[in-house]
Amino acid sequence: MFDLPVETSQERRNYRHFRKTLLDEGFLMMQYSIYVRVCVDTKNAYFMEKRIMDFVPENGVVQTLIVTEKQYNEMHFLLGEPSKDIRNSSERTIVI
Repeated sequence: MFDLPVETSQERRNYRHFRKTLLDEGFLMMQYSIYVRVCVDTKNAYFMEKRIMDFVPENGVVQTLIVTEKQYNEMHFLLGEPSKDIRNSSERTIVI
């Protein structure tokens, strides 16, 4: 989750770079300024958190929250339609 300033051209550039890097790292936009990514285990999640620290802009707020797959699947939609994307659901198949 992040809230980055976008008042100056440099801040807008930093915002675009941060967002693009998140997408390049495999994150999906869940809603505006909230991005999610599935990690295989807790160790991988903490590794990803450290990778994010490498490209966090100097200003603004960036927060991380690690939840289990079971907790994520217990999310309820009170308004809107659930995504049909299976990449972040228990229906996905991982091929190694």
